[in-house]
Amino acid sequence: MNDTQDRFALALHNCARSWRNALDRRLKSLGLSQAAWMTIAMVARNREPLSQIDLANKLGVEGATMVSMLDRLVKAELIERQPCESDRRVKRIALTDKGHDIHRELRKRADSFRAEILVGLDQQQLQAMSALLEGLTERIDNSRSE
Repeated sequence: MNDTQDRFALALHNCARSWRNALDRRLKSLGLSQAAWMTIAMVARNREPLSQIDLANKLGVEGATMVSMLDRLVKAELIERQPCESDRRVKRIALTDKGHDIHRELRKRADSFRAEILVGLDQQQLQAMSALLEGLTERIDNSRSE
């Protein structure tokens, strides 16, 4: 690996970790772990309820890990498991009213954090970086199937 690629990989890893940790500190008072708020955000982001396995795949966690997280979120009345009409074995995950309330607060705090961190940065650079990262994500996701 050349120095530029090594620097990029390290910078990407450190930036993503720092971003999540800083956001986690902002959300800590809501009583949610990073895994919990990321799960809630992913459920909210999708127009249709996801299956447990689809949710686990999108979050990059094992099925058993996802089941434990969902059990905790059901107990906290933030999500609910809904039966799938076409396959009784599949459960779809949806936010409850309480879950939507928490998600609104998550969004409010995340939006504030994002605005604070990105203020003053060149919009064209942000767009270019977003396109680069989206393309890189697509390349990584496509490499899994090979």
